[in-house]
Amino acid sequence: MTDERTLLDRITVNPRIFGGKPIIRGRRLAVEHVLGMLAAGDTLETILSGYPWLEPDDVRACIAYAHRLVEHERVEPLIAEATA
Repeated sequence: MTDERTLLDRITVNPRIFGGKPIIRGRRLAVEHVLGMLAAGDTLETILSGYPWLEPDDVRACIAYAHRLVEHERVEPLIAEATA
């Protein structure tokens, strides 16, 4: 299995592609698109068949990237005071 740092090296940013959104290996496929396909229930095989140049580690890189973004995220509950 590929280590996380190596996976994350597959994610690049180019201001001329998708306005600088994270993309896979400099290609015109945004990380968010791959994550959206996974969220919609697409399998790894389905995603790979739709993008012949894509490799399994590219999909894993998208997941690792998303993990990094939310890894330290905290959501504080909003406590509303009851008014009488």
